[in-house]
Amino acid sequence: MLIPAASVEAAARLPRTLDADSEYIKAADLFLKATPKEPAYSNLEVRIMLATDFMPKPEVPEKTPTRIFELRRYRSHGEPAFRKKLEMFGQGGELAIFRRAGLHPVFFGEMLAGPDMPNITYMLTFPDAAAKGKAWGAFGADPDWHKLSSTPGYTDAEIVINIKSIMLKPTEYSEI
Repeated sequence: MLIPAASVEAAARLPRTLDADSEYIKAADLFLKATPKEPAYSNLEVRIMLATDFMPKPEVPEKTPTRIFELRRYRSHGEPAFRKKLEMFGQGGELAIFRRAGLHPVFFGEMLAGPDMPNITYMLTFPDAAAKGKAWGAFGADPDWHKLSSTPGYTDAEIVINIKSIMLKPTEYSEI
């Protein structure tokens, strides 16, 4: 789940806000009444992220029945390398190359609390798996990407120690 909040304080208040929301209580009835034999989820992991300066708000994609999402996380070995990766996406122009290649971002977040820090986590959306392959192919072949990714200070070897990618399908009730 991705729950945007206006501030860290608003995010911290969210459980109490939901507890007081009768519409939420009604809609979440089955979830809230889950039993140990039929739990609502197998694991709950909370991550708090700060929206990046180069993409301060989530972008809601067009809802299509075949859309898919790719959640990616780039972990750096230290804070200076992490800041350099943020710079690469924003000022360096990597996000602009993404968009040109057909990689449609939903959000970019700087991990404030959670596993594998420091890291930047972001989500992309695609109409379907074929569009994903085509877009990543276009990105990999882009001459501006080759120039940027070989620039001293921006090479993966200098700023990224691990990349994780998870493919996701939206639920029926997904707002994205």
